[in-house]
Amino acid sequence: MLSDAAKEEGVWLLGGSIPERDPADGKVYNTATVYSPAGELVATHRKVHLFDIDIPGKIKFKESETLTGGSSTNYFDTDFARIGLGICYDVRFPELAAIAARQGCQVLIYPGAFNTTTGPLHWELLQRSRAVDNQLYFSMVSPARDLTAGYHAWGHSMVVDPMGVKLVEAEDGEVILHTHIDPKPFHDARAGIPVTTQRRFDVYPDVSKGL
Repeated sequence: MLSDAAKEEGVWLLGGSIPERDPADGKVYNTATVYSPAGELVATHRKVHLFDIDIPGKIKFKESETLTGGSSTNYFDTDFARIGLGICYDVRFPELAAIAARQGCQVLIYPGAFNTTTGPLHWELLQRSRAVDNQLYFSMVSPARDLTAGYHAWGHSMVVDPMGVKLVEAEDGEVILHTHIDPKPFHDARAGIPVTTQRRFDVYPDVSKGL
């Protein structure tokens, strides 16, 4: 369906995440897939970090009871940008975003579904942090909140620019958002605050090496 939709509309389409059973080992992964304007599957990301939490009196959730963590970092190339991938809880691990940035990504997109406990605390904070840390565009895309479902998503899909400026944000209901990704803030951020060239890999390691 996603392949047909991408081809019909002539767009790049990131879909998911969805449960994916690997026919080789029978394991189930939390997976996002990317399709080109020709409808071709060009990238697959399996969520690396599984969401196992227990906040007393608020929420307990153990993704590892049914899912297996992915074992690779992933990005895809378009004619306008290199785009890195993650899923939800992956955003809490800055190494994944740092590796993508070191691999030349200008944009990171993470489908995600924070809940109504962690969402108001960290959803925006983490996106702005990853964007500023790595001086790139960052977006997390959430399902709308459905109070009849067993899991209540926070919603609030958004896009953040390389200086941490929030360009667009949804609320908790269903909505379609559009925003323009301008290359200039990307280049201006890296020229004005040149952390990409001032890292001290003689003091600490480059996490992208050896991948």
